[in-house]
Amino acid sequence: MKQTVLRQYARLIARAGVNIQKGQEVIIGCELDQPKFVELLVDECYKAGAKKVKVEFEHQPLEKLHVRHQTVATLAKVEEWEKARLQHYVDTLPCRIYLDSSDPDGLKGINQAKMAKADQKCYPIVKPYWDKMENKYQWCIAAVPGVAWAKKLFPDLPRGKAVEKLWEAILFTSRATEDPVAAWEAHNKDLHDRCAYLNGLGISELHYKGDNGTDLTVGLIPEAEFQGGIETSLQGISFNPNIPSEECFTSPMRGKAEGIVYATKPLSYQGELIENFSIRFENGKAVEVKAEKNQALLEQMIAMDEGAAYLGECALVPVNSPISESGLLFYQTLFDENAACHLALGMGFTNTIRGFENKTLEECRAMGINDSMEHNDFMIGYEGLDIDAVTRDGRTVPIFRRGKWAF
Repeated sequence: MKQTVLRQYARLIARAGVNIQKGQEVIIGCELDQPKFVELLVDECYKAGAKKVKVEFEHQPLEKLHVRHQTVATLAKVEEWEKARLQHYVDTLPCRIYLDSSDPDGLKGINQAKMAKADQKCYPIVKPYWDKMENKYQWCIAAVPGVAWAKKLFPDLPRGKAVEKLWEAILFTSRATEDPVAAWEAHNKDLHDRCAYLNGLGISELHYKGDNGTDLTVGLIPEAEFQGGIETSLQGISFNPNIPSEECFTSPMRGKAEGIVYATKPLSYQGELIENFSIRFENGKAVEVKAEKNQALLEQMIAMDEGAAYLGECALVPVNSPISESGLLFYQTLFDENAACHLALGMGFTNTIRGFENKTLEECRAMGINDSMEHNDFMIGYEGLDIDAVTRDGRTVPIFRRGKWAF
């Protein structure tokens, strides 16, 4: 891939993604797959005004070794220096960039139950720090190719050509091939206009109906709004949290979901794929799950804490989005969730509440925003999905027909 194109992509992430302000610190989390691109990104962060850029590398084989050899207590322990680091983040609110290139099957064979127990013990310790940072800092998730991920998508190509092909797909769907800044300004306007229409309807519930068996009704929070694309932190700084992004989303009312929904794409969870699954809801809670592959992992996912079995997000994405039209199944949530309507189990977004900046997290959650250590998007959209909105004044308004916007 041409260096000029990659630098343009790095500049998009630094400036339109997290929108670094002069003097801010930046933290980049990434795998070991694209060190040269990471160099470009660090350079662009400094050029955007960053005071300090820290790169935190991860590696799935090392994670498997840690889980194999450490006890649950050791895995879960949060050292004092780690707490001090979290407090530093609370005090300085660094921008956070997540570059995903992980192998969708990269943690296959890991002791999932052991890892889950460690996460459950660790989370209550780190949660207060993250709550203090909620909605206050800029963040962006983007992607670069990993060899294993590329070979998953293009198994018949040699490694180098598979990586190049994945680069092409990432850059195209991220609107990073020509004038990225102008492309994102136009795209954000379209998402803003669609959200404005949805917010003007006064929706009380969404009804999902598909010829694959999906029949689900989800209640919405009266004070919640649909959002999409660009967001603004409590510091007044705009940023794009997902590159790419095609969704108009909101957080539904905890406890208001009835019916069954069928996933239309695999879910990558904890480095393994859950495939061909369904979830049945009663009184808002996932009470029954079935999966052809990794059923036990799906059951573990919804049992991580009390909120993990409740919905935290409803997102609307048409089947004619650029990602969907690419014809690729990415096996990666950032892309696959932007190819199809999706739901998320777990934590909701407090910033979807109108006037959230004048409310505490506890007040937003008391209004119906779900709280959990989990947030797991799963895809339900396809050409056979219809969605109707039932409004607070009793109207039924078509939102999606055959997987596409109905307005």
